[in-house]
Amino acid sequence: MKRLNAVAAAACAMLLVISWSAAGQNERESKKKAAPATPGVVSADRGKFRLISDGQQVGTEEFSVVPSGGDWISRGSVEIKVPGAATTQVSGELRLAADGRPLSYQWTSQGPKKNSGAIVFEGTTARMELRAESGPPFTQEFQFDSPQVVILDNNLYHHYGLLARLYDWNTKGVQTFSALIPQDLTPGAVTVEWSGPRELDGIKAELLLVKSSDLEIELYMSSGRLVRLAVPISKAEIRRE
Repeated sequence: MKRLNAVAAAACAMLLVISWSAAGQNERESKKKAAPATPGVVSADRGKFRLISDGQQVGTEEFSVVPSGGDWISRGSVEIKVPGAATTQVSGELRLAADGRPLSYQWTSQGPKKNSGAIVFEGTTARMELRAESGPPFTQEFQFDSPQVVILDNNLYHHYGLLARLYDWNTKGVQTFSALIPQDLTPGAVTVEWSGPRELDGIKAELLLVKSSDLEIELYMSSGRLVRLAVPISKAEIRRE
């Protein structure tokens, strides 16, 4: 099915689009599964990222992760301005349990056309509804091996900070996470591996390598927060202000 995400057409050089091929699914079976998240894995955070493509700023993301009763709510909004293309705005709201399990996710994308969607998680089942500007809603159901699933929206990069919180820093090594990119309409898996300490502009950080079957993403974490994300192959970076 054709993707409903208008940003992909407007800023394909910038987006971190992970493809879930058959190779990616087979990789999940050969790697160590991540240990279940412990209670309290989610923590409060708030900030702003600059989206940089080939050395030029093309957008910004503002986000927050705040408690809501016994759950957590992660909100993000992105504005992407690519020369020669219309400005695109994307927003999303993810509700999480304290142990990092997703409970619901809803998002909107507005550019040349407006699209939106919503996902509700019940146990190991996820039910998604996508709504385009024209035409009837499209619904789909996904099944996972575990209720611990990572949402990685193509356009909301603070989700990778949440992924890093689920990583077992005590065990380290290669850990595999079930993941869902809403715009791809397909579940898959990513592996995360610790790659040692780094220094960024005088800030001490630790590097995590996130891999799918065809893409490697660098996450730089400092004091439990995502401070930079880089995709060397596409010359794309997300820098925290």
